Amino acid sequence: MVNGMASVKITVTLPDAQVAAIRQLVAEDRSSSVSGFVQHAVGLALDDMVGWQLTLGEALADTGGPMTDDEREWADGVLNRGSRSVA
Repeated sequence: MVNGMASVKITVTLPDAQVAAIRQLVAEDRSSSVSGFVQHAVGLALDDMVGWQLTLGEALADTGGPMTDDEREWADGVLNRGSRSVA
C-alpha cells in the first residue's frame, strides 16, 4: 500500500483453505501481511476487470458496436445465465 493512501477497514469472508494459504505465504515472508495480500489481490482483480472491459469495448467497436437485445439474449442463453442489464 502506498504511504498516505486513505484506507477503510472492512470484513471479508473467505474459505478456511484460502485464509490458511494466505497466512502460510505471510509466514514464509512471501507477503507482508494478510491485509497486504488481499489489497494486492483486489488490485489485480480490478485491473483485470478494467482490461477486459477495454478489450470488450474494442471488440464491439471492431464488429459493429454494442450488442443488440437479441444478441445479449442469445449470449445469456449460451452462458446459461438469466437476463440481466449491463451498465
